Amino acid sequence: MMFSFEHLANWIEALWSSLAHFMGEGGAVLWVLALVAGGGAFLIIEHLLYLFFVFPQQEIEWKSKWKKRTNRASWASGAVRDAWLFEAHIQLFRHLDLIKSLVQICPMLGLLGTVTGMIFVFDAQSIQRVAEYREIASGISKATLPTFAGMLIAFIGAFSHSRLTLFCQRKDDALAKALRSK
Repeated sequence: MMFSFEHLANWIEALWSSLAHFMGEGGAVLWVLALVAGGGAFLIIEHLLYLFFVFPQQEIEWKSKWKKRTNRASWASGAVRDAWLFEAHIQLFRHLDLIKSLVQICPMLGLLGTVTGMIFVFDAQSIQRVAEYREIASGISKATLPTFAGMLIAFIGAFSHSRLTLFCQRKDDALAKALRSK
C-alpha cells in the first residue's frame, strides 16, 4: 500500500468530522476543555523540548565553568554555584505549577458541562411537557460527555505532570551533586 496525500486528506477529514461530532454532542464546555487541554499540552511539549535540547547545553556549560574554578571552596565560588543552581531550579520547574493548575481545572470543567447539559435536558423536557424516557436518557448521555472528557484529560495531565516533575527533580539533584565544592 502506497502513501498518498489523498488518503491522508481523507483520514484527516474523517478525524475532524468525528471530533466535530463529539464536540457538538458535549456542548460548549467541551471547547473550553479542549482549549485548556491544548494549553497544557503546549506547556508540556515546550518543557520537554527545553529539558532535552536546551538544559543539557546549560548543564555542560555550568559544569565546565565549575571545573575551571581554582578555589571551589571559597565563599565566592559557593555564591556562584548557588546562583547557577537557583537559575537551573527556576528553569527546570518553570510552568509546572501552571500545568498542575490546568490539570486540576479539567474535572471541574467536565462537571460544569454535565450540570449545564442536565439543565438543558430538563428544561427542554419541561417546555415539551412530555417526559419521553428515551430522550431523557439520550440527553443524560450527552451531558456526561464533558465529565468523561474532563476526567480523561485530567488523568493524562496528572500522569504527565508527575513524570515531568520527577524528571526535573532528578536533573536538579544531579546538577547539585555535580557542582559540589570538591
